Amino acid sequence: MKINYLLLLAMYFIGISSVGAQERTSLTLDEAIHLAWTKSNEVSLANSKVNSSKYELQAKKNSQYPDLKLSGQYQSFIEPKVDIKFGESGKAFPSGNQLMIGQLSASLPVFAGFKTQNNIKISENLFQAETANALQTKEEIAMRVVNYYASLYKTQKTLELLKENQKQAEQRVVDFIELEKNGIIPRNDLLKSQLQVSNIQLSVDEMNKNLNVVNYYLVSLLKLPENTNLKVNESDFSNFQMNNVPTDEKPALENRKDLEAISYKEKASEASVKLAKGSYYPSVSLIGGYATLGIENIITSQNAINFGVGVSYDLSGILKNNSSIKMAESKSVEAQNYKEILTDNIKVQVRKAIEDYNLALKQKEVYQEAVAQATENYRIVKDKYDNGLSNTNDLLEADVEQLSSAINNALAKANIIQKYYELLSVSGQLSQTFNLPMAVGTKI
Repeated sequence: MKINYLLLLAMYFIGISSVGAQERTSLTLDEAIHLAWTKSNEVSLANSKVNSSKYELQAKKNSQYPDLKLSGQYQSFIEPKVDIKFGESGKAFPSGNQLMIGQLSASLPVFAGFKTQNNIKISENLFQAETANALQTKEEIAMRVVNYYASLYKTQKTLELLKENQKQAEQRVVDFIELEKNGIIPRNDLLKSQLQVSNIQLSVDEMNKNLNVVNYYLVSLLKLPENTNLKVNESDFSNFQMNNVPTDEKPALENRKDLEAISYKEKASEASVKLAKGSYYPSVSLIGGYATLGIENIITSQNAINFGVGVSYDLSGILKNNSSIKMAESKSVEAQNYKEILTDNIKVQVRKAIEDYNLALKQKEVYQEAVAQATENYRIVKDKYDNGLSNTNDLLEADVEQLSSAINNALAKANIIQKYYELLSVSGQLSQTFNLPMAVGTKI
């Protein structure tokens, strides 16, 4: 029997697998992806990181502006005893029991060894990197939905074909029972047909389990109620069109958001080197202020305005800063190396995805031919069997091969779509496909 081979073959095409439910819901792939982008914890986390990075950038930009401080004091003394004689008359110094102070000071950084500008550059590049990472997260979530969605369709289609074959196998058993009673066929042939029904039932049970698992994975990702039973409609695949299929790594190197993110991190690391070298320079700032002072019965000072220039130079930093510069330069080299490694990996991913896609197209053509061949083979074997020229083993084997070819052909289209989206994903174009209306392209 080849039914076990059939089960393994079906499992190979199904791949990823989610928990079944009672509420049947139909979702297109486009709807599922947009729902995942809205509900996914990973997307929410990535967006939060973007917001945090944006606020950090704003805080660094605020350091360019003047520091303006306003302070005031009022103090009351309880019967102070002040014994100060002044003047020739030796008149006693007046005793003031109230003190009021008001101050307004401002400081504007003019030059800080380019630290302010480089701090802003670092934050700007890190903000852009987080933005690119968030888009990459959307790309990965979309691909995960595609895989679950395709697996759900493949499982449903396999189960549908298995159940159709199961009905035929059960009817064959009914026919064989009558033939065995009349002594036309040996009991061994009846047992073989019954064994085939049992094996098909095992395959059906396995497919039901896989259907539940795939369904649960997708429902969980989309944050739908656990009792939701998702169904993929045939039209979601039959009307599918492919547009602008990448043929090399150029689109990937232009569109991959993870590569864009590491490029911004590389720029941030270069600015970090300049920031570390900024300690070799002095800091210069403009300072100014206004003060008023009053002690009851003693002194009053108003409109005390001051302004000037402040200069500071950390002499010890000249000796200590060398390690900080070396560390910043080393991290900059790390970023460059990681970018080169990622670039090489992207090229490999794209080449593999192109080959997988082309293979899926070729397999579709072979499977279409195999369906016609298996159907004709079963017809011939069945005709021979009815005329006593073939045995039960040949008949059952031809039936399994016919079912296997039907499953392969049914899943081939979904496999092409899945490989197409994988190619778009490694090329950094998957999210764009679902953010834009579907254009006219090549039908499968």
